[in-house]
Amino acid sequence: MTLDSVKHAAETPDTGQPWAELGLKPDEYARIREILGRRPTGAELAMYSVMWSEHCSYKSSKVHLRQFGEKAPENDALLVGIGENAGVVDVGQGYAVTFKVESHNHPSYIEPYQGAATGVGGIVRDILAMGARPVAVMDPLRFGAADHPDTKRVLPGVVAGIGGYGNCLGLPNIGGEVVFDACYQGNPLVNALCVGVMKHEDIHLAKASGAGNKVILYGARTGGDGIGGVSVLASETFDDSKPTKRPAVQVGDPFQEKLLIECTLEIFREDLVDGIQDLGGAGLSCATSELASAGSGGMRVELDTVPLRDSSLSPEEILMSESQERMCAVVEPGKVDRFMEICEKWDVIATVIGEVTDGERLEIFWHGEQIVDVPPRTVAHEGPVYERPYARPDWQDALQADDAGKLARPETAEELRAQVLKVISSPNQASKSWITDQYDRFVQGNTVLAQPEDSGMVRIDEDTDLGVAVATDGNGRYAKLDPYAGAQLALAESYRNVAASGARPLAISNCLNFGSPEDPAVMWQFAEATRGLADGCLELGTPVTGGNVSLYNQTGETAIHPTPVVAVLGVIDDVNRRTPIAFSDEGHLLYLLGDTKEELGGSAWSQVVHDHLGGLPPAVDLGREKLLAEILISASRDGMVDAAHDLSDGGLIQALAESCLRGGKGARIVVPDAIDPFVFLFSESAGRAVVAVPRSEELRFTDMCGARGLPATRVGVVDGEEIDVQGQFSIPLAELREAHEATIPALLA
Repeated sequence: MTLDSVKHAAETPDTGQPWAELGLKPDEYARIREILGRRPTGAELAMYSVMWSEHCSYKSSKVHLRQFGEKAPENDALLVGIGENAGVVDVGQGYAVTFKVESHNHPSYIEPYQGAATGVGGIVRDILAMGARPVAVMDPLRFGAADHPDTKRVLPGVVAGIGGYGNCLGLPNIGGEVVFDACYQGNPLVNALCVGVMKHEDIHLAKASGAGNKVILYGARTGGDGIGGVSVLASETFDDSKPTKRPAVQVGDPFQEKLLIECTLEIFREDLVDGIQDLGGAGLSCATSELASAGSGGMRVELDTVPLRDSSLSPEEILMSESQERMCAVVEPGKVDRFMEICEKWDVIATVIGEVTDGERLEIFWHGEQIVDVPPRTVAHEGPVYERPYARPDWQDALQADDAGKLARPETAEELRAQVLKVISSPNQASKSWITDQYDRFVQGNTVLAQPEDSGMVRIDEDTDLGVAVATDGNGRYAKLDPYAGAQLALAESYRNVAASGARPLAISNCLNFGSPEDPAVMWQFAEATRGLADGCLELGTPVTGGNVSLYNQTGETAIHPTPVVAVLGVIDDVNRRTPIAFSDEGHLLYLLGDTKEELGGSAWSQVVHDHLGGLPPAVDLGREKLLAEILISASRDGMVDAAHDLSDGGLIQALAESCLRGGKGARIVVPDAIDPFVFLFSESAGRAVVAVPRSEELRFTDMCGARGLPATRVGVVDGEEIDVQGQFSIPLAELREAHEATIPALLA
C-alpha cells in the first residue's frame, strides 16, 4: 500500500475512498473535502469519521442540548461546566468535586465483561484528567427481561466487569440501579459514573498552549483493540493485507490504570502539565484534535513514535485505536525530564510524540511523510449539526388513554397481601445484593452510605467530615408515557434521594439513552426529555455540568424506552449527620411526607401484576420537591429523624419493606380513613418520603413541617418483627426477607 500523504491526496482528487463504510454521509464527506480544499488522506478520513460519529460529535443532539446552557440556573458552586471532560463544583473548605456519567452500552452487549470494565476505566480517566483523585464509582444498569436466556449471558459478565475493574482500582462502588425490561433485550444500558475530589487550585483543563511545549503520550502501549468502537470502521478498509476483524470492544487492564492514576496525581502535585486529556472514544484522534482545538496554537505529531503492542497497525488504526489506560499531556520543555522520571518511577511508558506549534493546524507525520494537515476545530468541535425531524408519535394518545387506574385491583385483604409480596419479590423491586455484593463498597474507608441506601455518600475530608452524596435514577416506563414528565421525575427522584440522606443537592450529570435519531418519534422523545430536564434543572437550581448521549439503542425497528438517567450530586457538612433508610429503633414514629394520590401509570404494581404500561406517569411538582428536600435536610442536620426513605417505584409498601429489612425491625401501619388501602400502599405519587421520628422530636418535627406547609401524616410506629397494616394484613419480616432476597439469585443460578 502506498502511503496516502497530504501531497499524494492533493494530486489524486478522484481516488475512491471508503467514507460510507466508515459511517460518513455523502454530504459529510463533501464537507470534509470543502474544508480541506482536496480529498482527505486515509488518516484524515479516519479522524473525521470517528470524531464526527454520533458518539463523539453529538450531531443529532446538539441543537437540543444547548438548552442546558441557555436555561442554566445561576449557581455559585459551578466551577467548570459543560464542554470539559467532566463538570466541577465547589463543595466548600477549598474542595472541588468533579463527577460525570457516561454510557458503554453497545460494547457491553457484544462483550459484557470488557465492555463494562472499560466503561468504568474510561469514566475514571475523565475524572482524573480534571486534576482530581477518583474516590467512588456508580453503575446505573438496564437489562432485558430477567428470565430471558440472554440476560443470563449479559448481566453476570457486566457485573463481573464492573466489579473486577473497580475493585482492582480500589474504588468503592457506592450506588446505581439495576432495572429489567424486555425493551432492553439486545440493548442493555451500561452507564458508569465516577466522582473525584481535588482542591480548587488543582483543576486542569484539556488544552494545548505554548509554542514549543511537548506533547507526551503516556500509559499503555497502543494496540488494535477498540478500533471502530465509536464508528463502523472495519480495519480491512484501509489495508486488506493487515489482520482483519480487529475487536471493536476495548480490553482493559485495571492494574495499568491504577499505576496511571498514581503517576498522574504525582505529576499534578509537581505542576508539570499545562494541559491534559485522557484517551477514550476515538483515541489519539480525539486527544490530539481536542487539545489543539482548545489551545492557542497548532500541533505537530510524529505518529511513528507512538509505542505499539502490535507492529502491524497502520497509521489510520493507530489514530482510531481506543486502547485503554492512556493519557496525553502538554508539558513545558524544562519539565519534560521530571515528567519522565515520575513515569519511570510508576513503570508507566511515556513518549514525546510531538509539540505545540505557533500555527493553526494539526499536522501529523508518519516516518517523515505528512499524513494529516487539518484545522483542529473542524475535527473536534465543528462537526455536523443536524436538526432531525421529530414528531409526537401517533400511538402516544392511545398509550396515555390506556389508564392503569382501570386495571383490576385486589378485592380482599388476602389478595392485597399476595400482591404486596408479588411486587416486592419482582426482579425490579427485589434485593440486588447478589449484584452489589460483588462490588467493594467500602474500600478506602470513607464510604458512609452505599447500596441499598437512597444515595451513596463518601467522606472527602477526614478532619472535618465534609462529604458528598450521589444518586442516579431514571424510569423508562414513565418516560415512555410522557418523556417531558419522565425526565423531570428522574431528576426529582435523584434530587429527593440525595436530600433524604441529609445532603444538599448541588448539580447534575446525565446520560441520555434513546433509540435511533433517524426515527422522528424517537427524536420527539429526546427533544421532550431534554426540554423537561432543562426546565427542571432551572426550577431546582441545579445546573447540568456535563454528561453523555447514547443513541441507536434499538433492535430493528424497536427502540428502547426513552431512558434519561440523571445523577445528582449533593454536599453534606458532616457525614456523621447522615440519614440512613433503616428503621432501627422500636417506638420511633413513622410519618409520611407529601400527598398521596391515585397515580398508578407506569407503576411497579401495573407492571408486575398486570404486565401493563399505559396512562400518565405521576404528576411532577418541583416546588414541592424543593420544599421536601429542605425539610429532609434540616431534619437530618438537627437530629429530628433517625431514618428517611424516598417513595418511588413500588410506592409506600416498597419503602417500608426496604427500611424494615435494612434495620431488622417491623412496623405497625395505620391506613388513613380518607384513602383506599390499595392506593395508600401502591401509589407512586412523587414528592414523598417516609421518615422515622424519635418521640422526643415529634413536636419539633411536625411544627417545622406545619410552618413550612408540608403535609406530614403519622402512619405508624416502628415495632415488632412484621409489617402489620392494621385491618388488612401482616407479613413477618422473615417471610418478607425470603421473598425479597431470593429472586435474583434464582434467576441467575
